[in-house]
Amino acid sequence: MDSAEAWIAGGRKLTGATSIEQISRVYGKQAVVVSIDPRRVYVADPASTTHVTVKTAKPGPAGEQYVWWQCTVKGGREGRDLDAVQLAQAVEALGAGEILLNCIDNDGVKQGFDLELVEAVASAVTIPVIASSGAGAPSHFSDVFQKTGAAAALAAGIFHRREVGIREVKQHMDAAQIPTRL
Repeated sequence: MDSAEAWIAGGRKLTGATSIEQISRVYGKQAVVVSIDPRRVYVADPASTTHVTVKTAKPGPAGEQYVWWQCTVKGGREGRDLDAVQLAQAVEALGAGEILLNCIDNDGVKQGFDLELVEAVASAVTIPVIASSGAGAPSHFSDVFQKTGAAAALAAGIFHRREVGIREVKQHMDAAQIPTRL
């Protein structure tokens, strides 16, 4: 059981003993960035789960209209009975200063960030959320800032492979009137 799961299971009480609490106390919240790697789990009825669900614009394989995001470990190979919103709230309470929010389903597909996930997490916490996974075009960056509460967004592969230029993204963001350092 990790720090956040222990915090939730323990009745949401701070003990001072978790790694997040200790690092935050010694080095400051800004030194604690927690990476969350969830994947979509579709449900037909939100009442069928205790997890935070969202009515989705992308229905599931059997037409399910609701989704929650299951936290994963080991590169998405193992899931936990914990949703991304619960985990984000837990790590914020423990002292995290930022959340790096990946999306296992969108990683490497270049179809854009999971805007529903980013908004669900960003609206549930007060610390900055960095959107990750899925960028494939400059418009994906303006979308994540215009449609969610993301504080930052990142991409790697598209830049390393030179499929999209960093300058191109910055110019697009500037043209969309999103504050950007050119």
